[in-house]
Amino acid sequence: MIGIGRVPGVEFRARGFGATRMLKFFKDLFKPKVRRTRVDVTKRFDLIGRVGQGSMSKVWRARDVMTGRQVAVKVLDREKTLKFEARFQGLKKPTEGEIALQLKHPNIVRTFEIGWTIDDEQFLVMEYVEGSSLSFFIEMQNEVMKSHRLAFAIELGDGIEFFHSRKWIHRDICPRNVLITEDHHVKLIDFGLVVPNEPEFRRPGNRTGTANYMAPELIKRQPTDERIDIFSYAVTCYEMWTRKHPWPEGNSLDAVIQHINSPPEDIRHFVPDLDEEIAETIMRGLCANPHDRWSHVRQMTDRYRAASKRLSIPLSPPPAPSE
Repeated sequence: MIGIGRVPGVEFRARGFGATRMLKFFKDLFKPKVRRTRVDVTKRFDLIGRVGQGSMSKVWRARDVMTGRQVAVKVLDREKTLKFEARFQGLKKPTEGEIALQLKHPNIVRTFEIGWTIDDEQFLVMEYVEGSSLSFFIEMQNEVMKSHRLAFAIELGDGIEFFHSRKWIHRDICPRNVLITEDHHVKLIDFGLVVPNEPEFRRPGNRTGTANYMAPELIKRQPTDERIDIFSYAVTCYEMWTRKHPWPEGNSLDAVIQHINSPPEDIRHFVPDLDEEIAETIMRGLCANPHDRWSHVRQMTDRYRAASKRLSIPLSPPPAPSE
């Protein structure tokens, strides 16, 4: 029998409660309440101009009045964010800002600070990246794309690998969510759909992402894991070399569902002179059955690095970490 003092307004039976659960109960009971300090972002930051807008956010290029540093300020739409978070009712899902603060890698955009606006919308203070979306370079297929795509594929894979090593699933890997800096390095962005890589978040039903990059098991509402990111990564790599998707593009999820059971067009059909190891690496990443795919992103980047060495394609030194 464990003796405890009576807490006013709290009654429970000690028998069967368990020492561990009891300890957690008291920690939660006496945990100090965190008070949100709301910030008027129009006063805290000099909002220079809009640089982007996601499905659930708006992003400004800004100057931090307190530090003088140039940053990107991302404000999450309150209603849309609440609607998305409602899918995880009963689960302890961290907010986008809480996740972003933990991501410190040269190929992931850095988040310095999070807070709440006077309208109770979460905002993120992030490094400002001079550059363009990977989508732009894929569409242009210019000299930068042609000479750097293997390096882009490796750096993007390194960023995804970091995500997975920290037990996160990105869930929205696609060219739109990749920035290419002016000195030709990759920065993975947008963590609005990120979830912990834990059983309760891998259950069937949470079908979110960008339709043409969604893995078949996600579309079919089957159990998922980090291999949905590997599929999306392979689609992105395929696009970097071909400017096309492995299947005819669908303008809606219904259209995508129609072709998820069809084999992808072999990348060598569009790029006949593509190195065999690179081609095989991408095609295996596109397997409909997740068990036939690569199980780890590192397996793909290792093969890309080996191809780079064999083909004498130089890779740039990794970018310096953001301060």
